[in-house]
Amino acid sequence: MTSRRPRVFLGLNTQFRRLPGSPWRARHDRQRRPPFPTPRFAAKTRSMTRITPDMAQAAFLPDTVHKRDIFSETISGELQGIADFPVVLRKLDGVPAYARPIAWALARKEIRALKAVQGIEGCPVLVRADRTGLLRSWTRGTPLQLAKPADAAWYKDAKRLLREMRRAGVTHNDIAKPQNWLRTPDGRAAVIDFQLASVHRRQGRLFRVMAREDLRHLLKQKRAYAPELLTPAETRMLAQKALPARIWMATGKRAYNFVTRRLMNWSDGEGTEDRIERDSPALRAAWLGDDRVQDMALTTYALPAHGVGLYAFVETDLDAATLAALAPDPRPELIQPVARLPRHADGSPRMDALSLIAANRLDELAELTATDPALAQEIAPITANRLNLTDRVLRR
Repeated sequence: MTSRRPRVFLGLNTQFRRLPGSPWRARHDRQRRPPFPTPRFAAKTRSMTRITPDMAQAAFLPDTVHKRDIFSETISGELQGIADFPVVLRKLDGVPAYARPIAWALARKEIRALKAVQGIEGCPVLVRADRTGLLRSWTRGTPLQLAKPADAAWYKDAKRLLREMRRAGVTHNDIAKPQNWLRTPDGRAAVIDFQLASVHRRQGRLFRVMAREDLRHLLKQKRAYAPELLTPAETRMLAQKALPARIWMATGKRAYNFVTRRLMNWSDGEGTEDRIERDSPALRAAWLGDDRVQDMALTTYALPAHGVGLYAFVETDLDAATLAALAPDPRPELIQPVARLPRHADGSPRMDALSLIAANRLDELAELTATDPALAQEIAPITANRLNLTDRVLRR
């Protein structure tokens, strides 16, 4: 008895169609979109800064250290001989030997992602990558937690940006952080920090899930800063966290928190004790009782794992080691001697500026000093020698 073969009807342009449970796949199912923009897509993108040979070979002139951890050091600056083109260097040549493999693995991910998003307005431009690290353009803009956009136009442009990244096969994977979103001077959306981004060769199920999570994280920002603009469909999407994200929060996130917070000194936690009120009287008595100390100011910053650390700015000629020896227990975690504290007209210390320096919140500090050149000049040496270089903040 002969086995029955499925009847297949072939026409001029007919192709196999995949039926439920069938191993056959149509040719159009196997053909995936290329991981990088097609010429037609690239032609639709807005003009971008093109890296010339002179720019790629120009010497990097460092200006400000923004962040430092065991994986890299982030420094902004400019290119020698290139006007009006700020850049930022993710410096890797000083990474400890035990962290170097992971640091370069993250750098390679970032390099690949930056190459894939070239031509997309709102994404950084890769200048070069070498043994020192990777150099990219500096995106001018205000972080989302400061800009707090309430207009529909910004969120529409942010969706456009994610859509174009998706067409390029790229998912960012770290835009839950508002500091990775920017509002540019012309009111458009931009994203930075592609260290955790992924470039997908095929737009399969994993890619779709990760792209959806990027969009959901954008909607979380919208809910935080412009909840009245959320549509019913967006509200439903916010309530439907993807299964991999739920699994990650229940398992991998805990391991990640242990490694980053306990072993690598990162922190997201908040403190419960008022360290300043508790420790200030004894510190003032010890330091201001010495004729070599003129004044002091105390503020807090995020500690590793949890809680708050005490940051002391001391107006003195003494060094930090001598100040630490004079201080009673418990000593401040960070002690920075300064030549002169910034002051208000009434003579009181500028705690608004000092708190931002201690917390390494340079974007907010730049906004504070934008209309006060005298203050900017006064705090410049204090900012340059600040002791906290993490990008973690205390939750309020």
